[in-house]
Amino acid sequence: MSQTHMSLIDDLAAEVAALDEVVAALDASAWRTPTPAPGWAVADQVAHLVIFDERCKWGISDPDRFTRDLETIRTSGGFSSVESHYVSMSPGELRRTWLDGAAELREAGRSADPKARCQWYGPSMSATSMLTARLMETWAHGYDICDAIGVTPVATDRLRHVAHIGVNARPFAYAANKMTMPDVPVRVELRSPSGETWTWGSDADDVVRGDALGFCLAATQRRHVSDCGLETTGDAAREWMSIVQAFAGPPGEGRQPGQFG
Repeated sequence: MSQTHMSLIDDLAAEVAALDEVVAALDASAWRTPTPAPGWAVADQVAHLVIFDERCKWGISDPDRFTRDLETIRTSGGFSSVESHYVSMSPGELRRTWLDGAAELREAGRSADPKARCQWYGPSMSATSMLTARLMETWAHGYDICDAIGVTPVATDRLRHVAHIGVNARPFAYAANKMTMPDVPVRVELRSPSGETWTWGSDADDVVRGDALGFCLAATQRRHVSDCGLETTGDAAREWMSIVQAFAGPPGEGRQPGQFG
């Protein structure tokens, strides 16, 4: 097993633990607090993590179970019944279910070939890519929860995983918005929370620069890009940042400029 893959699993564990420090202190009423995602309370955010951690585990270690579940979801009209099951749990039960499932996912990841193709919605993914996506989702949905209850998360170098997805998802962002990506390279230069400089791409005239936190907030649409302190040089960089998206699915509603002061 590669050290990179195992380090990723350790980072995923740390991200789960950081969010658990937040939700463990909440009383039952706080779990019903609306988050910035329209229609989603704190409990909905945690239930979402439960659902897709579980399906990621199946994609890695039990592809037949994943396929059966996918067919059930298609024929039953989507994830609404699954979501309602988890949201109806008491906060304590939902939290335990999330933590147990996250631990089972990490165990599946430890046993997996990092490069093996795993079942997922749309194209298959490597186990490493799937676990990186789960870290990104844990961080992003955790940020919504923190916004809801007035807590500022501590930025860590685990953001490199989130930024990496955001950078590599540039073609997907264009496809999701039904736009043609220009054949223009864009270099990304980000300041990490620890003070390092992270870079993606070769020398290019078009550049995105700024703090890693700002880029990750923009890429996960937890802040409007105009509030993320990013410096863009070149039309291709500016256009990409206007639609940047690290998560799968259609473009989200995002956040409004200045929404968080």
